[in-house]
Amino acid sequence: MNSSSFRPFSADNKRMMNKIRFRIALAVLVVFSGFFRSILVAAEPQARPTPVILEEISRLLAEYKYSDAIALFDNITPADADSSQIKLLKASVLNSAGNEGEARTLAEEVVKAEPNNLEALFVLSAIEGAAGRNKEQKALLEKIIKADPKNVEALTDLGTLSRNTNNNKLAAQYYDQALAIQPENLEALLGRARLYRLSRDPKNAENLLNRAITTYPDVALIWHERARLYRGANYPIQALSDLDKAKALAPDDYWIALDRGNVLLDLNRKELALQEYQRAINLNPQEFLAYAYTAGIKDDLGDFEGAGKDYETLAKLKPDYYYAFEGVGMHKMREGEWAQARDAFTEVYRQVPNEWYYALLASISAMKAGNQASPRQFLNQAMGKLKRDTMEYYMFRLFYDLSGRVYSGENDMLQRTDKETNVVVKARMVFYLANYFDIRGNNTLADKYFLQFKQMGQEALPEWRLNEWFLETRGIKPF
Repeated sequence: MNSSSFRPFSADNKRMMNKIRFRIALAVLVVFSGFFRSILVAAEPQARPTPVILEEISRLLAEYKYSDAIALFDNITPADADSSQIKLLKASVLNSAGNEGEARTLAEEVVKAEPNNLEALFVLSAIEGAAGRNKEQKALLEKIIKADPKNVEALTDLGTLSRNTNNNKLAAQYYDQALAIQPENLEALLGRARLYRLSRDPKNAENLLNRAITTYPDVALIWHERARLYRGANYPIQALSDLDKAKALAPDDYWIALDRGNVLLDLNRKELALQEYQRAINLNPQEFLAYAYTAGIKDDLGDFEGAGKDYETLAKLKPDYYYAFEGVGMHKMREGEWAQARDAFTEVYRQVPNEWYYALLASISAMKAGNQASPRQFLNQAMGKLKRDTMEYYMFRLFYDLSGRVYSGENDMLQRTDKETNVVVKARMVFYLANYFDIRGNNTLADKYFLQFKQMGQEALPEWRLNEWFLETRGIKPF
């Protein structure tokens, strides 16, 4: 796989949901910390006053130490712990930690006792959102807006919810309403800027992001978002500059490292891009995206062993990403590990059955694994999906006959290939003829067709990389 061919999906929704959870927990904490500090004067002395504990919880949340923060709630006095404020705060923290069940129980308890408590409705809406219950979240947010039309937090969450459900027009309206009330609201600025970017209005997107950076210069997410805008508008140098700032502010952010690698790759700085992708892997080795890039770059740089290992890791982490298995299959072919190559290409063909050549690569690998007849049934099934009188069908027929040690179709296939006018189809037929003759043991003809494929220059085909390796292995040096 070419290192620039994979363009991963956006991680905006996942990141935004995590940010919303965390934001709500901190927002509720700030409100309730002030509340308890105001009543501390009237309270009886205690070992650790509630406001002090809340401040400690705030510090732990800022460090994403959710378990430690949750444990501190046990130190709050029973009287304070039974208040709706503390229950909602704990629900928010539990939700941030991904403990939706306990969070929901606490929030619903408060809502049942105080059905018009807007803060309780808001916390519950966040819990619904984290659980993917969009309908329920929307109903709660709309109830808040009905009671308080200028509730900016609810408006921005409605905007984000609308955007995540592909209603960008409605999302824009909610964000605009929030900005009209609170022009410097970070959530609304980011959300509206993203919508401008998606609607190909880079100027308005840049204006909002510039405003956000002026107000919140230490928030890495804004620099990251503007970098994505610049990259999409083909300003990679400016994008890299913003990503440098984002990296300095959030050195442990996987997505910043990934996008910084993307921009360096756009600038053809492959070695530096590889370093950044590797940094992303070190930050989160269980996230699959960076491996897709490191494997491709290592291929380009000639580190075939490293590329093969990265494709294998990618296949384990993302088994529905068939390019990973393609990479595994190719590298196993290069290494002569034919049984593993067969299994990898069989999986690719299972995932994309319309791409006939994967079935042929699996069959070639099976034949080279030592049992020439082993793929006969597989070839017959794959051949049955092809239209007769196509070049692909006749090539499958040739290999099917080969698996039965019948060679009568050779001359017909050679003539058909010679007459083929579609250069891509012809190149593929040449490549598979080379493999056919290789399996037959006719090295002279195999060498001839491997070299001919090279001379046809179809570098975009997956078979190109294999052919390069086969030429090298066979000691063939093109003129």
